[in-house]
Amino acid sequence: MMRSVLITGCSSGIGYHAAHTLAKRGWQVFATCRKADDCARLRSEGLTSLVLDYTDHATIHAALAQILDTTGGTLDAVFNNGAFAIPGATEDLPTDALRSIFETNLFGWHELTRAVLPVMRAQGHGRILQNSSVLGLAGLKWRGAYVATKFALEGLSDVLRLELAGTGIHVVLIEPGPVTSRIRENSIPHFERWIDWENSARAQHYRDSLLARLYDKTHPDFFELPPDAVTRRVIAGLESRRPRARYYVTTPTYILGGLRRVLPTRLLDLVLGKL
Repeated sequence: MMRSVLITGCSSGIGYHAAHTLAKRGWQVFATCRKADDCARLRSEGLTSLVLDYTDHATIHAALAQILDTTGGTLDAVFNNGAFAIPGATEDLPTDALRSIFETNLFGWHELTRAVLPVMRAQGHGRILQNSSVLGLAGLKWRGAYVATKFALEGLSDVLRLELAGTGIHVVLIEPGPVTSRIRENSIPHFERWIDWENSARAQHYRDSLLARLYDKTHPDFFELPPDAVTRRVIAGLESRRPRARYYVTTPTYILGGLRRVLPTRLLDLVLGKL
């Protein structure tokens, strides 16, 4: 039987590439997006695409119900991928901004995962892939909101993996560093909504660095890789008989993951403070 996978955040970047690649490999792919227009575009490209917005509970359950109706009640895998960032100094983040990013980057993932688990338990197998980040391993300045969601995701996924041991359901963390995507571009509306940078104690830093990085990026980041680097790890997580708990992607993930293991906090802070 054709294996089935639900992928979120497929309008561009990692989700888009993974959806097309897995479909070519023979997977029955259900590629979801927040916006109906993006779903229509993906359907025109030959994918099965549904609306799923992590902040809209009805779309989560409606999409899953439609998928299960299509497959006859089974689903082999979920790749939680959709997320956004709110750049800015942590002291400038309103608490409601944190609530909004956690709703999308963590709570929605958890709701979808909980909805899928009874299906996977009944069939006796499943894969839950979580697209985390190098920023789930080590925090970097001006990324506090995104870092907080990814650290939380790492912990929640670790516990879920322990609790599902022996069920045939595997929980896999994908941990990319810089990957070509629209996450910076997509973060601009959130930055403009939430960050009052002109009245910040850090206003000069915004002028000297962050604004240019946010609005005027013309070159790839150091060590930036295209989305296919992530897709290769997704394929391994889905198709390996015994998938790893974690798959690192990009050189910075290997470097920072290693430094976090071997350096005391004070030395690690010196390194991270220069990035």
